[in-house]
Amino acid sequence: MSIAEKIAAVREKMAAAEREAGRAEGEVMLLPVSKTVDTARMKEALVAGCTVFGENYVQELCAKYEEMHAAGASFHFIGHLQTNKVKYIIDKVDMIHSVDSIRLAREIDRQAKKAGRIMDILIEVNVGGEESKTGLPPQELETMLAELPKLDGLRLCGLMTIPPQCEEQQLAEYFAQMRQLFVDMQAKKSDNSNIHVLSMGMSGDFPLAIRCGATIVRVGTAIFGARDYSRK
Repeated sequence: MSIAEKIAAVREKMAAAEREAGRAEGEVMLLPVSKTVDTARMKEALVAGCTVFGENYVQELCAKYEEMHAAGASFHFIGHLQTNKVKYIIDKVDMIHSVDSIRLAREIDRQAKKAGRIMDILIEVNVGGEESKTGLPPQELETMLAELPKLDGLRLCGLMTIPPQCEEQQLAEYFAQMRQLFVDMQAKKSDNSNIHVLSMGMSGDFPLAIRCGATIVRVGTAIFGARDYSRK
């Protein structure tokens, strides 16, 4: 299958999950994850209608940016972000999904103000409490939310998660927990927030994530095939 055919197949599954959940078709955004993917294959996805890509690595994003931006693509940053790397991507991405500490939020705020912009962010939640994964523990979310209104170089747009690999029933419980955190956040209005994004679901579980309320699904291997980490 070509990349365009794979994207069409993913979109069909997305539409079926939206129908099952009683949601409007096209309500959920497909974010192709292009880490280790060369620009030629990204351009195939671009021609197939995917204009926004998710990148995990700062160096790789910077290497691809000029060519893909000129072709009409834009980017979200979805990987772990070190504070000392924020300055390299602050003018290259439309959203950062992986904000997992107030320290990182403050640096994004500082760099966004220097760049004369407001950066849309998601708080990454480690919903499964895995030590091997980044993300804020759910019980620390309230503390983080209390600090963010002080940072007017940011706009809080919602939450992101990467749940543990587990059986579907447990996975659905993790997604439901994220949905509840998301709904609770929507009920708490603040000046620098626009809570409308719940980024969860990847190649193996995006239909379930959509049925559980995801608004962005991050799909890589189902579109581009197995990753070549030598290209990182």
